[in-house]
Amino acid sequence: MTQKGSGSNIEAKIGSEDDSSNNLDLVNIPSKSTQWQMTVADEQMLADKSITLPLNYNQLKRYLPHRYPFMLIDRVVACGTNSWITGYKNVTINEPFFQGHFPAHPIMPGVLIIEAMAQLSGILAFISEGVTAEDGYLFLFAGVDKVRFKTPVVPGDQLVIQSKLILQKRDLYKFESKAYVDNKLAATGELMIMRQQTTATA
Repeated sequence: MTQKGSGSNIEAKIGSEDDSSNNLDLVNIPSKSTQWQMTVADEQMLADKSITLPLNYNQLKRYLPHRYPFMLIDRVVACGTNSWITGYKNVTINEPFFQGHFPAHPIMPGVLIIEAMAQLSGILAFISEGVTAEDGYLFLFAGVDKVRFKTPVVPGDQLVIQSKLILQKRDLYKFESKAYVDNKLAATGELMIMRQQTTATA
């Protein structure tokens, strides 16, 4: 079901490390700024694209060409088309990378946190463009900048990721992304992805 508020906005936004939280689809989402509220207009834009939140694994497969063990977004819970998106990754001890990173002290590799940010940003780009991976498109990494890691991500954590579109030039998209665990900032960075067509159109 689409998550709707009766006269009120759904809060799903980027906040500071010490922000309070609201429960949205079992996700603790940092909140305070009205800039990151899902509005009736956002809901209508998604409805016009036949998108119903939350997006689960079966729906995400339409947007992400990745599959296990490299599909790093479990669910999308909020989205402002052409502007921002919120999703999460449940980190479990069964993740294959924990077998080697590190067996005695398992920590999610920072590069995979950035990859998860990129995957979520790609979903926003797909939704904004009104296309899917099934239509013969990919969004590929084009660059990263200003990456910082603040808190280790370990088994049992829920990694909440929020990404905001800050620049688009033709097929190039630039996002500001932040990842949180228990409302504490775990990682932040700016990502660039580029749209690529994989199949010829008629």
